[in-house]
Amino acid sequence: MPEQFNSLNSLRPGLTKRYGSKTVLDNLALKIRGGEFVTFLGPSGCGKSTALSIVAGLTPATEGEIWLDGKRADDLPPEKRGFGMVFQNYALFPHMTVFDNVAFGLTLKPLMKDEIKRRVQDMLRLVQLLGFEDRYPGQLSGGQQQRVAIARALVLRPRLMLFDEPLSNLDAKLRVEMRAEIKQIHAELGLTSIYVTHDQAEALSLSDRIVVLRHGVLMQSGSPQDIHDRPKNAFVADFMGFRNFFKVKIASLSQGMAEGVSGVVTLRARAGGDVVLGANAIMAIRPDDIELSGEGAVCGRVEIVEYLGREQEAAIRIDGGTKLWLRTTSRLQVGDTVSLGFPIDKVVLLPNE
Repeated sequence: MPEQFNSLNSLRPGLTKRYGSKTVLDNLALKIRGGEFVTFLGPSGCGKSTALSIVAGLTPATEGEIWLDGKRADDLPPEKRGFGMVFQNYALFPHMTVFDNVAFGLTLKPLMKDEIKRRVQDMLRLVQLLGFEDRYPGQLSGGQQQRVAIARALVLRPRLMLFDEPLSNLDAKLRVEMRAEIKQIHAELGLTSIYVTHDQAEALSLSDRIVVLRHGVLMQSGSPQDIHDRPKNAFVADFMGFRNFFKVKIASLSQGMAEGVSGVVTLRARAGGDVVLGANAIMAIRPDDIELSGEGAVCGRVEIVEYLGREQEAAIRIDGGTKLWLRTTSRLQVGDTVSLGFPIDKVVLLPNE
């Protein structure tokens, strides 16, 4: 079993990385508890892989420190930190067999051959590759190579597992299968994991906590449900699938509800105590949360229909010229006139940007 720890944190101060005048990671302050699965999520260039590389010891921070259970860790070389890492390109040795790839790190330790063999076999059993010991990476599928990379990291019994977009080179079906296996292994072994991805579905399905980054700045940190249902700003909302945004003026406040007006559209959403009457704000809703009903408050004309199997996604031009996106199981055709409703519990109120 991996060696457990209580916490890893970068709060003394947060981590910053600069390359010349360009800041790629800006004061990332974060505490990770033992046993937690934390995902760094964001678009390309947001600083998530840089943060992971600093934790791994592969890249030095310009500012900030890393502490592990009260002891400073950022001054240790990578091999002394006791972390395991799985890379995007697997980084397997092509001239070594599966067994030798997994055993490589153990051969550098003072272990007997029987102990090495036992630990390698245990890991291959865990990743369902028993019987593949004598094959070479070039004889394996992408998913099998990824399993070898995971086994090679786990066999060292790391205190922390680091995953750098490990599924991005796999096809869609295999990505779904592999993320389920990663989650199962994390739970079975009681691992502590940091996972980097730009894929929202991966982050939501795997994580105990998601950290959303933009231009090296932490935009929001919270549970998958918090990030999905309660984004704190327009960037997080857009990244998590809120495709419809309205610039509104707050027309009324009553019993924790705010009413916003944007042209011909009036929306209502739950409001916090910092919302001010007459202020400018943004209201957003996902395409699949808009109701298609004859009782809707806004009418529009269908301009585009995209077939998605059980559902359709349609672009709808409403009165006033605004284009909305609707996802529905109803069958629509270009030119149809529809009526749209916006459920209060599905609309989020965001600060004006």
